[in-house]
Order: sequence, then C-alpha cells, then structure tokens
Amino acid sequence: MQALEGLRILDLTQFEAGTSCTELLGFLGAEVIKVEPPRHGEPGRTSFGVKAGKDSFYFLVLNANKRSVTVNLRSPEGVALFKRLVPQCDILVENFAFGVMERLGLDYETLRALHPGLIYATIKGFGTYGPYAEYKCFDTVAQAAGGALSVTGFPDSPPCSPGPTLGDTGTGVHAAVGILAAVVQRQQTGRGQKIEVAMQDAVVNFMRVRMLSQYVTGKAVGRMGNTVAQMVPIDLYPCAPGGPNDYVYIFLTTRAMWEALVRCIGRADLVGDPRYTDVPQRNQHRTAIFEMVAGWTRERDKWTVMHTLAAAGVPCSAVFDTNDVMRDAHLRQRGMIVDVEHPQAGTFTMPGCPLQLSDSPVEVRPAPLLGDATDDVLERLLSIDAATRADLRARGII
Repeated sequence: MQALEGLRILDLTQFEAGTSCTELLGFLGAEVIKVEPPRHGEPGRTSFGVKAGKDSFYFLVLNANKRSVTVNLRSPEGVALFKRLVPQCDILVENFAFGVMERLGLDYETLRALHPGLIYATIKGFGTYGPYAEYKCFDTVAQAAGGALSVTGFPDSPPCSPGPTLGDTGTGVHAAVGILAAVVQRQQTGRGQKIEVAMQDAVVNFMRVRMLSQYVTGKAVGRMGNTVAQMVPIDLYPCAPGGPNDYVYIFLTTRAMWEALVRCIGRADLVGDPRYTDVPQRNQHRTAIFEMVAGWTRERDKWTVMHTLAAAGVPCSAVFDTNDVMRDAHLRQRGMIVDVEHPQAGTFTMPGCPLQLSDSPVEVRPAPLLGDATDDVLERLLSIDAATRADLRARGII
C-alpha cells in the first residue's frame, strides 16, 4: 500500500502554491479530488501559451495523481453540493485569494460545523491576518517579500529572481508538512484543525541560514554572486566550449578536499604549502586560486570536470540546463524524471516524486482531464444517480 492510502483530499487549489502541495500528497497515495469550475477548469489549465482545447504543460506537471470533479461554486446549488462532499473527505486544501472562501460560505468555521474532523489547509500570499493580508501575491512577489531577491545576484547588479519557485512550490511543501502533522494529531485527538501557510513566511524560512551574517554585522546581507564569504575556492568555473551553461560549481570545506582538487588539476606541489593549507590562508589568494582552477576547467567540458573531481572526492556539479535535467540518466534511474502518457498530450517527460519510501512505491499518473471523475465521485460518495447528474450538468452546476 501507499503511505497515505485511505486519506481523501478535496482540492480547491489553482496555479502552483496549492497544486504542488496536493500533487505531493497524491504521489504518496492520497485520493485527491480536484474541484474545478465547469467548462474551463482552474486557471492553470490555460496558462503559459496553451493551445486551444488543450491543457497547458504548466497544469500537467502540477496536477499528476489527481482526479477532477466539476462543481460551479458560483451557484448556491453548487456550494450546497460541495458541502455534501466535505464530510466524505479528510482534508481540504485551498489557495484562493484573500476572502474568497468566506464569500463562498466555505470558511473553516462553517465547514468544521459540518465535519469536526476536517483538516482545512489555507495557503495565502501573506496569510489571513497582518497588515499585508489582503495584498495579492505570486511566486516572485513572495520571494521579494521574504528576502530571497535581495541576496541573489552580484554585488554590483540589481536583485535577481533565484529561478526555482521557492514562493510557490516551496510553500506547497510547507503546507504538506503541516497537513501531515495535523493528520497525526487527529489520530490522537479525533479533531481536525486549520492550517495556514503564507508564501512570504515560507520564503523567510528558506532564508534562515542566508541571514546569518546579519547577526554578526547588524547589516543587511548583501549579494555575493557565486561565492561564499571567506570560503575559497567556492565558486563557479568556466568550462569548454564556453556556452552559456558550460560551468562547474565547486564547493570545498576541508583540507582533504583542497588537496584532492590540486592533485586533480596537476598542482600536487601545493599540497602542504602553508599559503593554501587552510581557508584563512587561501582567502588571501582568492583571485590567484580562481585563475589557477579556471585555467584547468576551461580546457575541459563540464561533464569531464564534474566526473573527474567528484570521483576524487571534490564536491562539485556541472551546471545542468533544463535539457540536461530532463535527459539525465541518474535522475531517470531514481524515478525523479519520468515519462507519462496523457490522453490528450500524449507522451511527455516531467519531474516525478522527490520522496522515496521503502514500503510506499510511487506511481506517477497523468493529470486529469477536466471533470473526468465527476460522475464516479458524485455517485460513489453522494449516491447521486445518473438522471440527477444529467440534470445538474445541463444546468451548469457540474
């Protein structure tokens, strides 16, 4: 069996911060019922240049292992139908804009009265209280508000977006942890609870270590490019043939790693040299060390550099571009990159589940077509017959 088999989730998420949370729980075996508006579904289905009549790849990579049910929450009858589903489920997850659930009459207090054991997770840009609570938010907005942009980039350049969606998927992972904690607590108390995760809060959590120098200096942490303060030779080194991603990142912390590096690059004569033995000494020769190492890396491609140094015990990696990631044999062997067969999109490649549990194998299933499980869920959970479903569909309720 899978770890979360038997848990049923009502998924009212859209875009990424919420969908990444419920997808992860779906990977681990929860039954995820994604509730969407009829006709067009959640906005992510049509984001980022989707072709007419097809779901976007943005939607497909964030909604694997889910089933779709269409319910019109803009209608009183649709809201009533949704409320009938709530007692049949363990968890509800939503990331609508501030105040939407309250306006729909689907706030926590209302739904808890229907289902005291309900675990209700709400994801917001800035939370549901505080001076910023009503501000709208997307990933890089949260990264700006959480401090991540301020420390990303080079000292003489403007702040830069880090690239990975720490504000969105990072928040989704935080929410999944909170939900699982509430599940464990409910096993002891029988009571559900509300979980709140703000995107700004999640980014601040990711910044925990990056902010350390502020405790020492009392000053805001600056941008350092690819280096680490007082640590040499931690940096990004150019490789042949000199393309935009032909680089290797090297990260040394110990004397043994330094000695392994200099042996690899043909400078064994530096082993034991007091000018380079420890970090404080090497820091005094930062530029000279960079040029020495870069002179060796520039003559080799990034894969040769990576495998040569890593085999010698030097922590490093080639800079993988997105094509490299999708084609990487190591990631494929581990099931982190998988091929999925979608009824509409055909075969496409996507990231799989980043968690591996020895007794809970993960099967990555394609994202659902809009409303593909409506009939099954309404019949199985609410005993709504075919004639009634046909009437609800004709009137735009489902």
